[in-house]
Amino acid sequence: MLEPQLRGGSRLRDSRIRTPRRKRHDHPVDSGSYRASAAQAERTIGAFAGAHPTHAGAPPDRAQIRDPAFGPAVNERGYFVGRVEGNLYRVTDGTYQSAFLTTCDGVVLFDAPPSTGHNIQRAINEIATANDVSNTVTHLVYSHHHADHVGASSLFARNITRIGHEETRKLLLRDDDPARPAPEETFRDRRTLDIGGERIELAWHGPNHSPDNIFIHLPDHAALILVDIVNPGWAAVCHGNLADDVPGYIEAADTALTYPWKHFIGGHMGQLGTREDVATHRQYMADIADSSRKALDTVDPAPHFVAHGENTWAAMTAYLDVTAAVAAAPVIEKYAGVLAAADASTPRTTFQIMRSILLDRGYGSKVHP
Repeated sequence: MLEPQLRGGSRLRDSRIRTPRRKRHDHPVDSGSYRASAAQAERTIGAFAGAHPTHAGAPPDRAQIRDPAFGPAVNERGYFVGRVEGNLYRVTDGTYQSAFLTTCDGVVLFDAPPSTGHNIQRAINEIATANDVSNTVTHLVYSHHHADHVGASSLFARNITRIGHEETRKLLLRDDDPARPAPEETFRDRRTLDIGGERIELAWHGPNHSPDNIFIHLPDHAALILVDIVNPGWAAVCHGNLADDVPGYIEAADTALTYPWKHFIGGHMGQLGTREDVATHRQYMADIADSSRKALDTVDPAPHFVAHGENTWAAMTAYLDVTAAVAAAPVIEKYAGVLAAADASTPRTTFQIMRSILLDRGYGSKVHP
């Protein structure tokens, strides 16, 4: 049975987030969950619509997340820098991640989030001093054009080589943001870089999180950088990591697993990912899609159209909200303690996936006779 999810209601489902368990969850969600009535599903919409204070002036309930979901602690300057493998390092503020590669010709930087800002160069200086190598950034590779990942790229010298997808250049020229200079060197499908004897493979496999988001593979360091697709140890935030192209976003995890790698840098949160993290994310998204189809087949829209009369949009909104809540509930139950923030994020991601199933895949679409 579905449990009420309203934060201010008289009954509240346990929303505590436990330490993620390293366990594969490839069994389907319990189909018995769909026996709940639409009236019960109405009560779950609180999780979908957003948290509400329990009383005036009180903050929303704060889920308890244990340390392993956060990754390593940051230092007094607000960053952590650590080795990934060999001369590949990552730097994080606990919410955003970027990476850099030290070479005999200088430093190759992958993304420059503004939340880390000047701490990126401080992290590079720390590693360069410890290893007696150059701290000069000579190349900056853009994963995609979004400001939250490359909004500090202007901190680095104008004469460095900036590399990105051809669509990244177009979008940044359009946006005309001085904090994000457009890359001068671009590629369409694939490009292999050889910088200071280091091999870096860039590939675009189609739109996913954004139209220009690329795969960055470092085969000699057993690492894959793929930003805004998988948040290791965490559920996808907001509406499926705010994916522009939902089918492409879902397929990106499958593509990631075709590469040989051991270390995964996802651009968010503090910890490195593993192949198991990507596989868990892939199963999570598959469960949401499967659950969404079952809910679309099960929830009756008629009561909402009766209740709202001629207000078609109100009726459709209520129906979709309830259907998403019905679809999300068994997924939340399955991934509680597996993915942090599954309770808070799954309802919105489910709505996004359900929308794509309806509009991109045409599920249930019927032509009037």
